Amino acid sequence: MKKCYFLLIALGCLFVAGTAVAQPYDLLIKGGHVIDPKNQINGVMDVAIQNGKIAAVSQSIDATQSKRVVNAEGLYVTPGLIDLHGHHFWGTVPDRYLSNSFTALPPDGFTFRAGVTTAADAGGAGWRNFNLFKEQVIDRSQTRVLAFINILGDGMRGVMPYEQDTTDMNARLTIIAAKQHPEIIGVKIAHYRGVEWGPYQKAAEVGRAANIPVMVDLGGAGDSDSPLPLETLFTKVLRPGDILTHMYGGDHSGHGAKEGVLDKTGRVKPYWVAAQKNGLIFDVGHGGGSFFYEVAAPATQQGFWPNTISTDLHTGSMNAGMKDMLNVVSKMLDLGMPLEAVIEASTWKPAQVIHREELGNLDVGGEADVAVFSLQKGKFGYLDSSLNKKESDVKLQAELTIRAGRVVWDLNGIASKSWEAR
Repeated sequence: MKKCYFLLIALGCLFVAGTAVAQPYDLLIKGGHVIDPKNQINGVMDVAIQNGKIAAVSQSIDATQSKRVVNAEGLYVTPGLIDLHGHHFWGTVPDRYLSNSFTALPPDGFTFRAGVTTAADAGGAGWRNFNLFKEQVIDRSQTRVLAFINILGDGMRGVMPYEQDTTDMNARLTIIAAKQHPEIIGVKIAHYRGVEWGPYQKAAEVGRAANIPVMVDLGGAGDSDSPLPLETLFTKVLRPGDILTHMYGGDHSGHGAKEGVLDKTGRVKPYWVAAQKNGLIFDVGHGGGSFFYEVAAPATQQGFWPNTISTDLHTGSMNAGMKDMLNVVSKMLDLGMPLEAVIEASTWKPAQVIHREELGNLDVGGEADVAVFSLQKGKFGYLDSSLNKKESDVKLQAELTIRAGRVVWDLNGIASKSWEAR
């Protein structure tokens, strides 16, 4: 009996010891400068990951407790970036613009290399084809893909004539779709060139009923020949928490296609400032034709900064002035936006805007979406949507991206062993 007792104790000790050995951290990012705006962290910390979750964030975590250690000294560690405005309903159907089309882009090829772990498609799909978008893109992507559903049933099929078809703008069916799919985090209206507020009011109806924000592309609202003033849109149609994208587009001379943030003297219009103070979200939405230094430079010099930073990624912007999310983030940093504010506008703030507060942070127990950046110093050039250049001496580079605890981008192999190791 005594022998059995001691045998059980020995086996128990082995079990406990074995458990401790079998449960080290999977990955430890050590010595990096962590910026986590939600948790008010801005300093050198270690970040440990286990089973796809953030296991610990601390000033000193024993490296021997991790299977893999990343030396992040001199680098910045942040939550994975959230691109609030991209176009990812890619497909092979001709003449469909950004809805199941050649112009949209599969997310995984363009997100991780820029530190992005969550991408929101901005209106590519409507209630008619959202199920196809979900099956074709959302369910097949490693990137977390969310969506602003279009008020048009057929989505962003083409500016003319499809996106002018008010008969396809069905608030009731859009509300039903938004409530059925948790991936739908907003409703989008874009490119409408009519002279009535009805389509915008339908989008606002969906936002209220589904408790999701409305994203408005300036589209036809504010056209130089349109009686639809943006001040009315800001104060009478949209609610606090709704989003105005392409904030540095337009033409401050007053002769462009869209009314912009600047008046004819180059001053930020007071009602834009008031709208932002009242809770309207202003988003960069760079795109191929919606970011101009002649607008962005004077606006930011006057203190009119974005709430959120996004790309408007598609084939027409990726090889032009926009390029990718980190290029847009770097532009805002170069314009004078503080690094912590740039990170917040790319992580925690968009998570709040879309009511997904589990994202955009490094909460212990949360899914481990992490980005590691180097801050490059040198001679760089940034292009706006007119391909005008601004020289800079600063640029962020994505060194490592982790999605749900798994390394999905490792530019210089900082999370990998040398091939010579035996």
